Amino acid sequence: MSATVSELEWISHLMYDFGSPLRLPMFMHCDNKATQHVIANPVFHERTKHLKTDCHYTRDKVLEGFLQTAHVSLKKQLADIMTKPLS
Repeated sequence: MSATVSELEWISHLMYDFGSPLRLPMFMHCDNKATQHVIANPVFHERTKHLKTDCHYTRDKVLEGFLQTAHVSLKKQLADIMTKPLS
């Protein structure tokens, strides 16, 4: 998730340089509720020490108003069409 946030930040700077700033916050859809809880809850970071840098970077972008996360249920996940067989 932090790699995607980094790419979004780079794209937003590029678009600003072209004279077409993007509307903020950007929405990132995620199907993992645990990830969203780690980003939203700073106390949760004590249990996930190996993810500390990535979580803080993403959390900082959420607090800045650059990013907003939204949950996507597993049944509505469009990316699964490319990775899983259809029934």
